[in-house]
Amino acid sequence: MIILLTGAAGFIGFHAAKRLLSEGHQVIGLDNLNDYYDVKLKQARLAELKKHKSFEFHKVDISNHEALDAAVKDRGITHILHLAAQAGVRYSLENPRAYVQANVMGHLNILEFARHSETVEHIAYASSSSVYGDREDGPFCETDKVRSPASLYAATKLGGEMLAESYQRLYNIPQTGLRFFTVYGPWGRPDMAYFIFTDKILKGEPITLFAPDEMRRDFTYVDDIVEVLPKILASPPTSGHAIYNLGNSKPNTLMQLVDAVEAACGQEADKIILGKQKGDVSNTFADVTAAERDFGFSPNTDLGDGVKRFVEWYRAQSRA
Repeated sequence: MIILLTGAAGFIGFHAAKRLLSEGHQVIGLDNLNDYYDVKLKQARLAELKKHKSFEFHKVDISNHEALDAAVKDRGITHILHLAAQAGVRYSLENPRAYVQANVMGHLNILEFARHSETVEHIAYASSSSVYGDREDGPFCETDKVRSPASLYAATKLGGEMLAESYQRLYNIPQTGLRFFTVYGPWGRPDMAYFIFTDKILKGEPITLFAPDEMRRDFTYVDDIVEVLPKILASPPTSGHAIYNLGNSKPNTLMQLVDAVEAACGQEADKIILGKQKGDVSNTFADVTAAERDFGFSPNTDLGDGVKRFVEWYRAQSRA
């Protein structure tokens, strides 16, 4: 496969690229390297990827369709793994236009590129567990109604699914949407809770917990996610457009996450307890029956083991 990978310098994009390259595929990576978090981390990920002769990188903002087309036109791209997005629920309250620009316009431009391509066979794109809204039940199934996003971020990801559905119907572009559930691990995003907790605990600083008695997340280790991506890319859905949950299917409480980080760091944290933040959902819980059936998806990394691997990576990076 000749794969166009958007968001290649991002957390999941980096791990996905490594997995695809290990199988001998050619990867053309795009990323705008924005400063939502430390660009040095993104550059360090790219430095690792550039060690592979089958990887090439272009700094491109996919919301600029002219720059996108100039970078990848006539490259014989057969598959697209579209992971680029403006991430983060809370930041969407501060900078909503960035989310529409990246997550809606950027997604549209990828679809338009594929529409006019003569070689693209399949698009797999990142959606999010956030599309399920603020629910206390579970597990969440792909056939559930998703009409009540709790944040603008969630609304843009749901909008991406609708765009994909319409383009598949109009132009017969096979597409697969991937609803990721709280993916974590080495090389992760510094704005995520496990990264923040590790950083503060090792520095001896207090951590802030928002409604810890309410919060449960289906924490999913990144290796479990990327293991299945080559199979998904190579398998265009017979229905034209399909959506799959990719989660651990074993939710943990926020306090269990804190316990895992404290154990991995070897020290307890001073804790500041505050109320629930606007835009947050209380619970995520993936039903992964469909992904298991169709692709053999079987996440098996325990939260304690996954957090331990992250903390080991964090310590190594801090010493580097």
